[in-house]
Amino acid sequence: MKAIALLSGGLDSSLAVKLMIDQGIDVTAIHFTSPFCNCTPKKAGCRNQARIIAEELGVDIQVMVKGMDYLEIVRDPPHGHGRGMNPCIDCRIYMLRKVREKMASLGASFVVTGEVLGQRPMSQHRNAIEVIERESGLKGLILRPLSAHLFPPSLPEREGIVDREKLLSITGRSRKIQIHMADNLGIRDYPCPAGGCLLTDPIIASRLRDLFACTPGFDMTDIHLLKVGRHFRVLPDLKVIVGRNEAENERISSLTKPGFTLFTPANFRGPAALATGIVKEPEDRAIGEMVARYSKDICEGYELNKEVIGGNVSTLIVTSKLLQEVIDTFQISNGAAYKSARGQERAPGVDEPRRGVAPKTKI
Repeated sequence: MKAIALLSGGLDSSLAVKLMIDQGIDVTAIHFTSPFCNCTPKKAGCRNQARIIAEELGVDIQVMVKGMDYLEIVRDPPHGHGRGMNPCIDCRIYMLRKVREKMASLGASFVVTGEVLGQRPMSQHRNAIEVIERESGLKGLILRPLSAHLFPPSLPEREGIVDREKLLSITGRSRKIQIHMADNLGIRDYPCPAGGCLLTDPIIASRLRDLFACTPGFDMTDIHLLKVGRHFRVLPDLKVIVGRNEAENERISSLTKPGFTLFTPANFRGPAALATGIVKEPEDRAIGEMVARYSKDICEGYELNKEVIGGNVSTLIVTSKLLQEVIDTFQISNGAAYKSARGQERAPGVDEPRRGVAPKTKI
């Protein structure tokens, strides 16, 4: 008998797959990638970790990408967000619907997940699990090996395809039982027991709200930029991203596209800055002074290379640094810029004419 298993590469899903293999079930793993995954070391990544686990367990794995259709769910989830921008219930429904579409072609008769009752506050309490199962179109076809005894028997249990007595009744947020099981079953290379999602991070959530409010034509480049640097909403149609270290400067420089403008220091040490909108003369100067503010060098003139992506390259020279208190008013993570875009509240300077947005300031 065949089953599809959701395999994140984390501890719970790995154990769920192992329990099915030990009962002779032919498992195909499906792993969903997301730009918001934060559960594994940067050098590995969720996709690579899931492949490693699948290889160790001896199961085939397919990778599915959460694309722009998923981002529309993140923007406006029918079942709402958590504390951040995490649409946990709708995310589960989305993945399970995608899996259901794969069942016939893979010859699978049921779906296996690593869910544990009561482990995650939004999506793994009983009512949420029932909603997810019903709206995914998989009612009775989802087997949760780690908490099976806490739910009515699924179809494979009722039909004797899976021995229910060999399944578990784990509940709650502690993972002591799972860690002990992993040791006994020889599962060693799982990244972190609880996983992680950047959509729960308050800074990423603020940046994402700002993106949805101010950039209706966003794409995956804009999404990946949310995870890099300091973000400033200078005007409703102009955002500036400033690197915090060499690695981020390189990342920002690699995530450009036509219409963006890249500023890099020419005669001083400082960060790269990427403008993702219309840059006119007053903002031009403001961005240069912002880059200078994040440099420890003191110069009579701060010279920057200004590259309009897909256009011309020029030189910009500023003679002062933007005051930190001015910069702080534009920082997206404090929510002010997002409120400005929604018309609820304006950060100082945002509603001024362009020539007044970033006056020259003395150090």
